[in-house]
Amino acid sequence: MTIPQVSANGIKPRTTSSGELFDDFFDAPKKLEFQKNGIIDGRGRGVFGMMAAACEADCYPYQLPLESRTGPWVQAEGRRMLMLSSYDYLGLVGDPRIERAAIEAIKKYGSATGGARLLTGTNDLHRKTERDLAAFKGTEACLTFSSGYVANLAVISGLFTPQDRVILDSLSHRSLVDACRLAGVQLQRYRHNDMSSLRAELQAGQGNRTLIVADGVFSMDGDVCPLPDLVAIKKEFGCFLMIDDAHATGVLGAHGRGTDEHFGIPTDEVDIWTGSLAKSIPSTGGFIAMSREVSMYLQHAASPYIFSAALCPASTGAIREGLAILRAEPEIVSRLRYQANYLREGLKDLGYDVGTSSTPIIPVILKDEEKAARFSRRLRDFNILASPIMFPAVGLGTARLRICVTAGHTIADLDFTLDAFRQLRGF
Repeated sequence: MTIPQVSANGIKPRTTSSGELFDDFFDAPKKLEFQKNGIIDGRGRGVFGMMAAACEADCYPYQLPLESRTGPWVQAEGRRMLMLSSYDYLGLVGDPRIERAAIEAIKKYGSATGGARLLTGTNDLHRKTERDLAAFKGTEACLTFSSGYVANLAVISGLFTPQDRVILDSLSHRSLVDACRLAGVQLQRYRHNDMSSLRAELQAGQGNRTLIVADGVFSMDGDVCPLPDLVAIKKEFGCFLMIDDAHATGVLGAHGRGTDEHFGIPTDEVDIWTGSLAKSIPSTGGFIAMSREVSMYLQHAASPYIFSAALCPASTGAIREGLAILRAEPEIVSRLRYQANYLREGLKDLGYDVGTSSTPIIPVILKDEEKAARFSRRLRDFNILASPIMFPAVGLGTARLRICVTAGHTIADLDFTLDAFRQLRGF
């Protein structure tokens, strides 16, 4: 798929495969100007060129509007389709117990909190939810935020300054990079899961304080950080350690508690845990789990806690019930693990490159960006939704489909998937 040049003189007419998403924007010539002092600068040329080319090729792969709730099967484009790119790892979206909890929370507390957490936005449901999360994670305290992204912004910008440094795994989530930019810290990167590279970075720079940061499960590759090694290096160099467990919560460990349970590492060996409440826990929001002292400090120092609206009652109600289900039914985690292994091994047997995945996130690495977009479009012809991931979310030449298995998928669903991939071999 050749990306057309988009100049100030306009772009060629395009048709779009995105339904009403772009309101037929590409159907007629447009005069677009991308000037360095314009509201959209020169970067827009590549973005609009990509959209135009993808729509012309009938393979624009993003923002397909679902006509039903998410789940193992969804309604889209007027037909029933197998969903393979949902973060609903435990298959709990739509669980009637969670829906009842959300509805009851709205009945008691209303649809919104009416304020930021520090001011008038805190209700007793927030406190109960945070106590539940702290008990689940095994920490002294926990704070909730409107998303996992915001939780990462809050903790790094709230605790660290330009006199400090943060050393990130090179594949850490974008929110962690943005958090470092907000805090103004010195930012260093080490090669993915490479402890010799981390040691070199620790020795190469200096700061008043040093924070090492990694994801528990990496969202684009589905592999796991080497937590025992990170803890050992943290102690050796006198650093602090933060783990983003967004994709590990509900996934790793016998009870889904995350990376620490997976490795049998005491939770307090890590100084800061963050995570998402919109994946295995089927709600919205994010959390920071930490010591009581750090929690008390962040309540008065983290900008998102002070200046952003508190989680709405429906979200906190759903979070509490999701945690209760996970606590009572840990076999869901085992089922998820079995099914992820089943599909991963099946794809490998068909000759697909699934990288180093060991979790329900299974990348099908196709390398070429055009191939990834077109492959995703062909899967829709088989009634399968699987999102392509391309630069800048992953490096150039590493484009892929990112498949997410959930506990809601059946073996029949996974066999259906493998049959489609069998037919598309050599595509």
